[in-house]
Amino acid sequence: QLNARSNKVAHRLIELGAGPETLVALFLEPSLELVAAILGVLKAGAAYLPLDPEHPRERLDFVLADAGASLIVAEQRLLERLGDVDVTAVCLDGEAAQLEALSAANPAAAVVPENLAYVIYTSGSTGRPKGVQVEHRQVARLFSATEEWFGFGPQDVWVLLHSYAFDFSVWELWGALAHGGQLVVSPVWTTRSPQALAALVATRGVTVLNATPSLFVAVQDELLRRASELALRFVVFGGEALRPPALRPWFEHFGDEGPTLVNMYGITETTVHVTYRPLRAA
Repeated sequence: QLNARSNKVAHRLIELGAGPETLVALFLEPSLELVAAILGVLKAGAAYLPLDPEHPRERLDFVLADAGASLIVAEQRLLERLGDVDVTAVCLDGEAAQLEALSAANPAAAVVPENLAYVIYTSGSTGRPKGVQVEHRQVARLFSATEEWFGFGPQDVWVLLHSYAFDFSVWELWGALAHGGQLVVSPVWTTRSPQALAALVATRGVTVLNATPSLFVAVQDELLRRASELALRFVVFGGEALRPPALRPWFEHFGDEGPTLVNMYGITETTVHVTYRPLRAA
């Protein structure tokens, strides 16, 4: 069903001129539709440009203008927030009937490893945000280089917890889908409630949890309260510096026999992760 849905999006984008090295903006809330839209863009041969609805209007306008995307896939109510934008829009809710009528067959897109997969903008903390262009081969290498450490597979359950405009989401999305695993798409509010996030991890049988250290420390006590319910194999840190002493409660409970905590770090320009360090109590 996901494949069929994403193929319909792809065929619509191809009709509108999408193909290798074209950029398609996405302006969607975390949802099944978001995953189908990302797949649809890539199946059309194009690259996706994520626009986070949580970001201020000024940043959204800047990213859209700076990147020069020719197409945007959005929800109608979100599109109205952008005002007048000089791009062709595909509204997933407004065009539902037209999309449903399109072919569900896999499109033939002539993509090579050197083609663009996505463009994610940096935070701009050191000046203006910069659009980082990442190719298919770089994402593929991210997982081939880490395969022997993790052994991800169909048994794994991941959570799309981070904004898809933050490159940690690339690891979450493709870590699940590229290995045949299950992807749980988390609503935005879940990350703001330690109780809700711990409940999601426990009840959905999450095996791979990816978190910034600050988010994990905020939810750590709630996870430990539900320790007997957890199916975690790995907790992967990224996005910011980790203070190991903050993990003392975790190691006091699990020791070195529990889920493996892995400290990873990278920047958008280097495709998500560069460092790898499994952590032990010592």
